[in-house]
Amino acid sequence: MNTATVDTMKKHNFSAGPAILPANVIKESAQAVTNFNNSGLSILEVSHRGADFVAVLEEAIASTKELLNINDDYEVLFLTGGASSQFFMTAMNILNEDETACYINTGTWSTKAIKEAKLFGNVNELASSEDTNFSYIPKGYNVPEDSKYLHITTNNTIFGTQFHALPDTKVPIVADMSSDIFSRPIDINRYAIIYAGAQKNLGPAGTTLVIVRKDILGKVNRTIPTMLDYRTHIKKNSSFNTPPVYPIYVCMLTMRWLKEQGGVSAMEIHNEEKAAIIYDVIDSTPLYKGAAAKEDRSLMNVTFTLADDSLNDAFLAAATEAGCVGIKGHRSVGGFRASIYNAMPKESVQILADVMTEFAKVHG
Repeated sequence: MNTATVDTMKKHNFSAGPAILPANVIKESAQAVTNFNNSGLSILEVSHRGADFVAVLEEAIASTKELLNINDDYEVLFLTGGASSQFFMTAMNILNEDETACYINTGTWSTKAIKEAKLFGNVNELASSEDTNFSYIPKGYNVPEDSKYLHITTNNTIFGTQFHALPDTKVPIVADMSSDIFSRPIDINRYAIIYAGAQKNLGPAGTTLVIVRKDILGKVNRTIPTMLDYRTHIKKNSSFNTPPVYPIYVCMLTMRWLKEQGGVSAMEIHNEEKAAIIYDVIDSTPLYKGAAAKEDRSLMNVTFTLADDSLNDAFLAAATEAGCVGIKGHRSVGGFRASIYNAMPKESVQILADVMTEFAKVHG
């Protein structure tokens, strides 16, 4: 085994995305690159119409439904274009020009979704936390009953905030769950559309999971381009054109792993335990300050700063020496960010917490 391989094995990947995947998923998907299903062919070169990949796609869809308890009112799609394409596809497919959708602005991705939705109908920015650089989840607002939908970003990777309860409304919800999909149970009946880029909690970049309630489609007055109409992809089972075969395959493997771990209920407990390890250090050590309001802290992205910014480089060096990579905070917040998605083992989280504790003893 060469040195590069050893060093890689010692890394603890706290990157916000593309992010950590389960070790056995990486191993199995790597094997499929050279020999998929003992076919003698690479997963990269098999036909998306062939029986082997059709089985992969069908399992990925079935596993999504099983893990999230999705009923027959909904369709599951694996599309391309990332969550950013869903900012406009959602509005294009379900919002008429004379209708109003409400948006809760909790950060960068919400802001971008609002911008795109305005191209297709009226947008009511119902609440925002921009006044404190998106450090909390807005509360105390009422959603107009005649709203076509309410859009939320359930977890905010940059600022480290997360919805821990859905807004009190009967209005259908459209949710960007890119960074906390499969991290906890959901009530599917509250949603009109859920979308999630795969590269944070599900698989590699290249595919986007979309869950759409069928009865909301086909009601807008506009003509929708074929590739941007959800009904196109429903009819063709996500294969109207060549789908991203390899990313979907890795997503399927990840969902197999999720089921082996006990499903999303078990993941929720696991994620709460991991987050508590780091938040406990932040709250008990004056050197560290959490960037997000305590009641809205994310279980996926822990954001924090140091009381003395001049120590940032030294702390980053200490973390890097311990094998903790990807913890530098986003420029919008500064400081540090530990992304602890489903596949992040508790042992890696403890190593970072130990680094924080030891660093504080010396510099606190």
